[in-house]
Amino acid sequence: MANWRDHILTEFTPKVARLTLVSDPDGLLLEEGILAGILQRGFEPIPFEDPVAFRYAYESRFRSGWDRGEQTDLVVVLHSGASDLDSLPYDLLQAGRRLSFNLGDIFPNLSYPVVAVLDRGDLDVLYEAQERHAPGVLGDNPTKEFVLRHVFGITPELVRTPSDLLRLLLRRHYRKQRIPSLLDERLVHVLRRQGGFESWPLESIIPDREVFFSFLQERWPIFLDRTAKSAKQKGSGVREDATPYRLELPGPADLSFDHADVRVYIDNLFLEGLLEAVPHEKAESLSKSWVAAGIRTDDRADRARRVDSLLDTLPSAIPNLDARHEDWFRIAGNWAELVSLVLDPDAALTEPAGQKMVRLQARIDDALLSWLTKRYAGLVNLPPVPPVMLHHIPRFLSRHVDGARQHKVVLVLVDGLSLNQWIVLRKELAQKRPGLRFRENAVFGWIPTITSVSRQAAFAGKPPLYFPNSIHTTDKEPALWTQFWVDQGLAQHEVAYAKGLGDGDLGDVEAIVAMPRLRVVGLVVDKVDKIMHGMELGAAGMHNQVRQWAAQPFMTKLLDLLLENGFRVYLTSDHGNIEAAGCGRPSEGTVADLRGRRVRIYPDPSLRHQTQERFPGALEWPPIGLPTNYWPLLAAERSAFVRKKERLVCHGGASLEELILPLVEIERRGA
Repeated sequence: MANWRDHILTEFTPKVARLTLVSDPDGLLLEEGILAGILQRGFEPIPFEDPVAFRYAYESRFRSGWDRGEQTDLVVVLHSGASDLDSLPYDLLQAGRRLSFNLGDIFPNLSYPVVAVLDRGDLDVLYEAQERHAPGVLGDNPTKEFVLRHVFGITPELVRTPSDLLRLLLRRHYRKQRIPSLLDERLVHVLRRQGGFESWPLESIIPDREVFFSFLQERWPIFLDRTAKSAKQKGSGVREDATPYRLELPGPADLSFDHADVRVYIDNLFLEGLLEAVPHEKAESLSKSWVAAGIRTDDRADRARRVDSLLDTLPSAIPNLDARHEDWFRIAGNWAELVSLVLDPDAALTEPAGQKMVRLQARIDDALLSWLTKRYAGLVNLPPVPPVMLHHIPRFLSRHVDGARQHKVVLVLVDGLSLNQWIVLRKELAQKRPGLRFRENAVFGWIPTITSVSRQAAFAGKPPLYFPNSIHTTDKEPALWTQFWVDQGLAQHEVAYAKGLGDGDLGDVEAIVAMPRLRVVGLVVDKVDKIMHGMELGAAGMHNQVRQWAAQPFMTKLLDLLLENGFRVYLTSDHGNIEAAGCGRPSEGTVADLRGRRVRIYPDPSLRHQTQERFPGALEWPPIGLPTNYWPLLAAERSAFVRKKERLVCHGGASLEELILPLVEIERRGA
């Protein structure tokens, strides 16, 4: 077969049976390409996890439609063995045909435990390598090395010099490659056995992206000192002499940044904010060489150089229709860096650069909307580890609570915080608390990107479809949050929730964390959302206000309190925001259930279409994962349903800034 997906998709022929029951112990139907293929064939998958939630969705969305004579091919997915299909309700077993898929059937010659830990998106390359090389039956360690070589491009026995190791780690961590710990352990073992890296902290810099870049950041000033000296003193290798420097991370002090295989990454590391430029007493002479990107000279000139470079490199990075969601996370992070630079109060964007940014923004918006139209529905049921959408986060957090009783976790949701505003907050936090480490990732919010949909999903741990009675309010969030954790086996007194935070008073949080048996906390910091709703000075004014708030002590004190009390801290948001221009206000009385600035919600599609005809650029968004009587109409492009010529900062649509949000683990270095 052409690829591993064909083993599965050939079984999905439309209109053979309206109900298909699938045993999927390895989560193969959760892979993006499989999900897209199933949806394109007219099938709609639904997991059987919570029997009550499943029965609600089944009866309200499918059984009722079948009774009306509608044709829908439903796939009920049980993530356990084929024999467990018998545990499904009797009426499903009577009506459905049965299928079963597992990795052992697709990769019969490779070690199942090794293949099972791979991200499902990596199976394409593995299947192709299996077909091309026909390796025969392999045990655990040979399978690990086969996967390292053919999936991740890592041949451990060829890593012999410091520059070899740096090149390997730069390629991996710059691309945000996720390699299972099982394979990392094998790589470390082989490198240790080969020798030559005795002083290197391989166990931390190989698997941990943030530690690796901290390792480089500490050693960059050392390299600049060597570069500023004569060629004879500088040399070209790695030196162990760290006497003049205080290094937090162990290992060689002087790295070969100037090696050709390493140097090629340096500009991008500083350009994208992965490394921070540093001042140097020889800055004037150093800035005339290839190390200029890592030298802090004139802040305004440095900022302008980064803006120009990002404007030049981002167009070629715009994902295509077949891209994976990680590609959008990557460009969202780089776009956020660009926006934060441009909106800095000391920035001075030239007219050509401003025009280039407007054109780039339009291209990104168009590409994202086309991709969402094709792939958004498949994101809902992706595995929660790592989280892809907001409702995945609670299930992801539950992994940290399932272990020892002393494990505690807190979700800090900063309402309305966009990725570019997170960069502003991060800089302030890093300045005030240099000992903090930020493990940065991203998640998709829900469309429409409004609080009652997106934030509620983050605390419910479920798509909005499952809380139709509270879809227009957030009053049920504490109950939904508590119910999720009770379903995971916690007692109610082990779970807490608080909102309305952000203005300096931590009394409520102090009382919560002092509770002796507490294990899980959800906190809503709504200051950024309040700033947005009162903003009259556009995106630049919004950034300035967020910066002023971040400079106040609230967030640093909150993080201090949580970390000192032993919590594992995660920060996220429910939606971002954009500056939008008015396109006119619909005159519809009480027809719309919600009359937002970037989105209107209607109880049925015909009412929505009447408004859409008067605003032909508006998008009739399908109710994916939403209640059956919830039909969104999104304002066109970067416009808002307010009077023409009015400009404001708002949310509710599907732009990059509104939809892709920060998910950050915050910890103390060395913790």
